[in-house]
Amino acid sequence: MTRLFNDPTAFADEFAEGFVAANRRTVRAVSGGVVRATAVPPGQVAVIIGGGSGHYPAFGGLVGQGLAHGAALGNIFASPSAGQVYSVAKAAETGGGVLLTYGNYAGDVLNFDAAQDRLRADGISCETVTTTDDISSAGPAERERRRGVAGNLCVFKIASAAAEEGRELAEVVRLARLANDRTRSFGVAFGGCTLPGAGAPLFEVPAGKMAVGLGIHGEPGLSETDVPTADGLAELMVGDLLQELPDGMSTPAGARVVPIMNGLGSVKYEELYVVFRRVAQLLEAAGAEIVEPEVGEFCTSLDMAGASLTLLWLDDELEPLWLAPADTPAYRKGTVAAAAVVDQAAAEAGTEAEVPPASDESRAAAVIIDAALAAVQDTVDGSVDELGRLDAIAGDGDHGIGMQRGARAGRAAAATALAAGAGAGTLLIKAGDAWADRAGGTSGALWGVVLRALGERLGDADPASSAAVVEGVAAARDGVINYGKAELGDKTMVDALVPFADTLAGAVGEGSELSDAWRRAADAAVKAAAATAELLPRKGRARPHAEKSLGTPDPGAHSFGLIVVAVGGVLDGAVNG
Repeated sequence: MTRLFNDPTAFADEFAEGFVAANRRTVRAVSGGVVRATAVPPGQVAVIIGGGSGHYPAFGGLVGQGLAHGAALGNIFASPSAGQVYSVAKAAETGGGVLLTYGNYAGDVLNFDAAQDRLRADGISCETVTTTDDISSAGPAERERRRGVAGNLCVFKIASAAAEEGRELAEVVRLARLANDRTRSFGVAFGGCTLPGAGAPLFEVPAGKMAVGLGIHGEPGLSETDVPTADGLAELMVGDLLQELPDGMSTPAGARVVPIMNGLGSVKYEELYVVFRRVAQLLEAAGAEIVEPEVGEFCTSLDMAGASLTLLWLDDELEPLWLAPADTPAYRKGTVAAAAVVDQAAAEAGTEAEVPPASDESRAAAVIIDAALAAVQDTVDGSVDELGRLDAIAGDGDHGIGMQRGARAGRAAAATALAAGAGAGTLLIKAGDAWADRAGGTSGALWGVVLRALGERLGDADPASSAAVVEGVAAARDGVINYGKAELGDKTMVDALVPFADTLAGAVGEGSELSDAWRRAADAAVKAAAATAELLPRKGRARPHAEKSLGTPDPGAHSFGLIVVAVGGVLDGAVNG
């Protein structure tokens, strides 16, 4: 279990602080993550990686000369926010454009895509390559839906080495995609990992059994089998990986391959080497030539007892890039020509922009909204364990702590804005941005969309009328659907949000007061959230474990119901108090 922590909600931040303090020669802290501590030549493509914390050395440990230029670091098992990715990319880019590359998970895609849009709006060329190496998460015909696991390293290394050579952005992107197309991974686990502060692991494996096809966010395996010998595990891994060779390869005979034996957290190096001994024998018996293999920890899952094997099938273009030198906190190869260290003395001294003027009516509405956000924080604080438990059944168990971080940050930003005289619109927008930034992940991004949409419709000049609230909720509904690409029936927050928005609009249209209409809409949302227990997930990390979630409501829909009920209580008090 994860034993050493202070406040569990601060674990990721304190990890990042300690990581930078221990590696000042290679990395420096920026808002949202880390970038190289050494100077980057003007015009070089910046390779930005990132994802949730809990996977060290991914992602911060892979920043340095010859590898990534920066890494956005999210909360434990939660994607970094769009603001974090944008901030890291802006700090790292030097005029050659930006490549965003990361594992193919719903929250990461949402937030990195939003950051890409912001970078392009700034006139910065930006492209994306998601890693999809996990053969267990989808079949060969759906490779684009696969997760990115330890094969991340192959794509990051190839792309970064190409950037280091001075290649243009389009060429760096092409080579990153080529590396991803030629990388396959397969993982197993003997026991689940435990989030900081949690009393039990996210999943358990029966004694004597092994989970096959697991993810790196605490998701359980897709099946279970008896624990084999070390040689038996090697035979399982190599056998499955050799069944799916890259396009154009009919046999491994004569091919050059990089095997990466990866520990997921608590399997010891000695054990990994015992397994790798047989991996090497099997690959060579198949006629493959092994090139600079790696054995160790490259993409972990906190304290998970497990291991994975990755195969990168080289060609004439990829091999010299894989062999190129690199110098990062956790990955070193060859010898790099040391670059000058960036002067860190000039700290950013930006101040918060003043809040725009607001009418008395809008400031009065802001007081009620601030109270509503306080009620939301209290509700989430009281439900954090329940939300984590629901999420752990078929997902990664981080929904509770992510919502807690977001709700607390949103309320803090709202209180600051209120004290500065903000109107309803500005207060909601600032709360939404803070929620998205601190929560990360899919839920953080979507709640940022919800609060910002409400804020943009309410504004700071006009009274917060029932019609404006209905318009704001409708805009939030549309924004979440467009941003998250989920539909009714996908077993997501959308399944509660749509009936809430429709019921609210119908009740207000019939002449109901806002508080009464909100209560009716909240009841509809709660019922719809409960009904998601009978659905199979078609989006997000729960999708590979769809059957496991039957009988359990979607955590995002459930938390939405809790939140709108809490807000309804504040609206009732405002009307009747």
